[in-house]
Amino acid sequence: MSTPELLRPVAADVRDTTEIGRYLRWLDEHRGLRFDAYPGLHRWSVEDLEGFWSSIREYFGVCTHSPAERVLGGREMPGAQWFPGATLNYAEHAVGLARGDHHDARPADEVAVVAYSQTREPVELTWAQLRDQVARARAGLQRLGVGRGDRVVAYLPNIPETVVAFLATAGLGAVWASCAPEFGARSVLDRFAQVEPRVLLTVSGYRYGAKDVDRRAEVAEIRAGLPTVERVVHVPYGPDDLPDTVGWDELLAEPGELLFDAVPFAHPLCVLFSSGTTGRPKAIVHGHGGILLEHLKNHGLSWDLRPGDRILWFSTTAWMMWNALVSGLLVGASVVLVDGNPMYPDLAWQWRLAEQTGATLMGASPGFLMACRKQGLTPAKDHDLSRIRQIGAAGSPLPAEGYHWVREQFGADVLLNVGSGGTDVCTGIVQGGPLQPVWAGEISGPCLGVAAEAFDEKGDPLVDELGELVITAPMPSMPVGFWGDRDGSRYREAYFAEYPGIWRHGDWIRFSATGSCSVAGRSDATLNRGGVRLGTAEFYRVVEELPEVEDSLVVHLEDPAGGNGELLLYVALRDGVELDDDLRRAIAGSLRSALSPRHVPDSITTVPAVPRNRTGKKLELPVKKILRGARVEDVASRDVLADPTSLDAFLAQAAARSRS
Repeated sequence: MSTPELLRPVAADVRDTTEIGRYLRWLDEHRGLRFDAYPGLHRWSVEDLEGFWSSIREYFGVCTHSPAERVLGGREMPGAQWFPGATLNYAEHAVGLARGDHHDARPADEVAVVAYSQTREPVELTWAQLRDQVARARAGLQRLGVGRGDRVVAYLPNIPETVVAFLATAGLGAVWASCAPEFGARSVLDRFAQVEPRVLLTVSGYRYGAKDVDRRAEVAEIRAGLPTVERVVHVPYGPDDLPDTVGWDELLAEPGELLFDAVPFAHPLCVLFSSGTTGRPKAIVHGHGGILLEHLKNHGLSWDLRPGDRILWFSTTAWMMWNALVSGLLVGASVVLVDGNPMYPDLAWQWRLAEQTGATLMGASPGFLMACRKQGLTPAKDHDLSRIRQIGAAGSPLPAEGYHWVREQFGADVLLNVGSGGTDVCTGIVQGGPLQPVWAGEISGPCLGVAAEAFDEKGDPLVDELGELVITAPMPSMPVGFWGDRDGSRYREAYFAEYPGIWRHGDWIRFSATGSCSVAGRSDATLNRGGVRLGTAEFYRVVEELPEVEDSLVVHLEDPAGGNGELLLYVALRDGVELDDDLRRAIAGSLRSALSPRHVPDSITTVPAVPRNRTGKKLELPVKKILRGARVEDVASRDVLADPTSLDAFLAQAAARSRS
């Protein structure tokens, strides 16, 4: 394969100006370890797991209330035991009160949380106010009977009250789970009912762009479907008060001590849920210690966040990026919470927020960056974004054109950090950082502490070929398990059935000889064309560059007899554009010349909208199952779709296919 274009080499002053540079000096001084470049550091991080993860614990000053017997009690997967015997608390570190934390430079009167929404005026909390509210919420939850191991669930948007409630819950050793209020009642119950919560926090509605959304009917249905809920806390954010609830002000009415239960390293911190677009959502349990260590490592060494920095990354409370955003507090950075329509009143709103809040790290979806490029936005010219040092991108592949656009807009001094990971590990698996070069169209490489490779069907490593993304050594933020999976069978089936003892993530990836990589889509949506597997991302890169095309989706229906099957391309076109024979020929010609004749679809069909979930991921597999005759309710909940009507065109086509 040809070598991709180098857009940004590693800066000469990286050791003097970045957190990872400070970490390298620390390793030299305290461990006698010297690394000249990222590949050697990464190799050590996955070969000496005990040495690496103990260095993260020491460097970031993790406070354990009882000592660990050792770093890794057993490294078999599943079941690796991290820091057995250690007790700690995630929330204690998030509010900056853990002893020995070298990131303790958090003046009480400096801002910790900034919140912008379309429902109310901006809100700020200083570190002192955050600590006070967490202490009050902790006391309030205790009055409601919440204790260690109880579940607290939140039907809340991305607002300060949600962060406060999460940290208060964690401080008690209780278990947190959240859903965004745009989810319908069925989707919420599919998730929350699994964990049998004791307390529900909710809003009665919100404003999305220029539209007021009343959720009181959904809240009533959710309450009725959760018989274990004893009390409901109403956070005032939408229309009228909710009946028979505890008000947020009442919950926080009495001062409380800011205490933190010291819990075992693997004690459940939160339950995250898979998207629910291919079946019942998995209830993925993450532990205090695993998330704490992983996010300290990720946010400090890859995202280069430090005290005084500020992270803005649009997310809802249903996505793992919300947990990652809140964890900016762990390294002393302040966090920007954004709620509402991210495209309202226009595409530039997020860039204006970055200017107003002084963001140093701005996260964005690749779709957002490509839309800005397509509309001709010039954010760095139109706004004062001089504080931004990194632009993060995650959620789907970013084409090379997106890399070039960011470089053109922001210059060589701003690092574009493209990553891919998932809810399953609540972090990145592959991404960039200050110590890694940036290649156009490529992710810089595996994250520190993540032994990521590409495997073929036999379990042999691949280089310069597409294969299954696997992780061959344990990492602390792998799930504690699935909630309710008493014998661990669902957990093993989800990740370890294909390659025993090896984590199979479910993505289709190619690693280059230099260590960079590109994710080609979900492996279960990979196109097997006559025995040759093709990634979906390369289709989208070509098709969506055409000026007539707004969005696209490709699926392959296999031939049971072993033939080529059907390769079906669906396109959503710009206003006023029709899919005529000339445009079909142009699309086919572009795929043939840019990729290969094998990539030319058997049919090209227009649809009103491409189905995506609320984090922007295209739903190839549910569409494929629908075209095979599956019912919508068996493959996807409309509540998790960005556009609930986006599957209708595929249902109509499936019906037409069954009649023909």
